[in-house]
Amino acid sequence: MSQQITLSIDAMGGDNAPHMVVDGMAIALETISNVNFHLYGDSFKLKELLANYPDVMEVTEVHHTTDVVSNDEKPGVALRSGRQSSMRLAINAVGDGLAGGVVSAGNTGALMAMAKFVMKTLPGIDRPAIASYYPTMTGESVMLDLGANIQCDAENLVQFAVMGEVFARYVLDIKQPSIGILNVGTEVLKGNDSVKQAAAILRQTNLPIKFHGFVEGDDIGKGTVDVVVTDGFTGNVALKTIEGTAKLFAGALKEELKRSVLGKIGALIAKPAIDAFRNRFDPRRYNGAMFLGLNGICVKSHGGTDSFGFANAIIAAHEMVSDGLNDGIKEDFARFNDEHHNFSNIQADD
Repeated sequence: MSQQITLSIDAMGGDNAPHMVVDGMAIALETISNVNFHLYGDSFKLKELLANYPDVMEVTEVHHTTDVVSNDEKPGVALRSGRQSSMRLAINAVGDGLAGGVVSAGNTGALMAMAKFVMKTLPGIDRPAIASYYPTMTGESVMLDLGANIQCDAENLVQFAVMGEVFARYVLDIKQPSIGILNVGTEVLKGNDSVKQAAAILRQTNLPIKFHGFVEGDDIGKGTVDVVVTDGFTGNVALKTIEGTAKLFAGALKEELKRSVLGKIGALIAKPAIDAFRNRFDPRRYNGAMFLGLNGICVKSHGGTDSFGFANAIIAAHEMVSDGLNDGIKEDFARFNDEHHNFSNIQADD
């Protein structure tokens, strides 16, 4: 019998909460059966919504609060004033051991600040990183950091690489993930001191990492490596660029197919292929950014997602808890620290 997993859910976070949240829980329950939920939010609204889903109600414990962290609230303010908010109480459930992971579609900065304050970081990790996986020409890849850390030194990048490698092994089932550091070129001498020193460290590690070296922007979509490592500023810009390009391509294709009678006929003939294409690159399937490095599982759903997208965020959190992702990260960092007691002993190539 599979282990029972408990997840805490911020019911009030997101543009379409709480309806989207409860509907998403129902969709997730069609895929995962060994789960219980702690649901935090307005109990009057939530119980009314749960009445439509008896199966979900049976595995859900509702905790009442009317306090909500707004989307534009600054992280520091939310941390001080949002102690009874649905987001904070859901995070506290993980910190108190009542749940193995938390899912929220609320304010990203507030979620990171609260989660880091309550859960703390895993041993050997200075800063948590936001990670997500995405479709490529060869399958799926992971990229981190996507916005949590604007400026990073070599040690931060190496920590991201180790966490990303574990994520790719545990969640994407890649036996020996390849890792690349995003840079302005693939040559060893290119880039700033941080990326060059991080590369030098990763070339010498004995962890189950296949270090590819430097990768460029076009390698992200190609799937050249399984894990793309970068600072949060560059990663967030790259992610938003990819999302914008995908919307541009989809919109332009739709417009051209509707422009003429031949285009409409062609669209009808190609509908199965177009539907398959749309499904493969549907961002809702990859909804759920993971805050790696925290002493607990925390998944951030996109604030504007629908119930299907939120369901996938729940499924991702469930998978990470059940697979023991954090145990894998702690194990690899313990091994890494045995190898490299001092990052400063390893210098980047001249």
